[in-house]
Amino acid sequence: MQTQSDVKVFGFWVYLMTDLILFCVLFATYIVLCNNTFSGPSARQLFSMQEALTETLLLLVSSFTCSLGMLAVYRKRKVPALLWFLITFCLGVAFLVVELTEFSHFLAAGAGWTRSAFLSAFFTLVGTHGLHISVGLIWMLVALVHIGLRPFTAPSISRIFRMALFWHFLDLVWVFIFTVVYGMGHLQ
Repeated sequence: MQTQSDVKVFGFWVYLMTDLILFCVLFATYIVLCNNTFSGPSARQLFSMQEALTETLLLLVSSFTCSLGMLAVYRKRKVPALLWFLITFCLGVAFLVVELTEFSHFLAAGAGWTRSAFLSAFFTLVGTHGLHISVGLIWMLVALVHIGLRPFTAPSISRIFRMALFWHFLDLVWVFIFTVVYGMGHLQ
């Protein structure tokens, strides 16, 4: 017999698949347009592999700490859950700071999203991911408050699980962004 939490988790998987389709379309658009620089800067000229690697490490470590937070939730241990999700939150904020710093460097160099098709596709793909990270951080903040103020129940654990699932999904999307956008862009 399915519980209401099971139905919500299934529905969330359906949502993640629609989000996956969105990102697939954005990746396809980027791949088609990545060489259309309109005599502007190319990926190789703009991208810093050090910044991209820093962003990648921040998200990969945040995925690990998020998993530790979920283990604490399943064991119904509030303090470790709060600690691990707070660390995850801080790593997510650090990721956004590095990403926004990268964007500001591009804009200062005259490489805004209207400069070329390549930059439009780049800012749309990476910016959409950054927007999702922002939503994930807000959700995590709400989860932190709930963990701190309320007891662990099956519905609350299910909500926290869906938040963690969303976070892991965003980390997976970033691995593809790092590989396709930054890795391939560095080779151009």
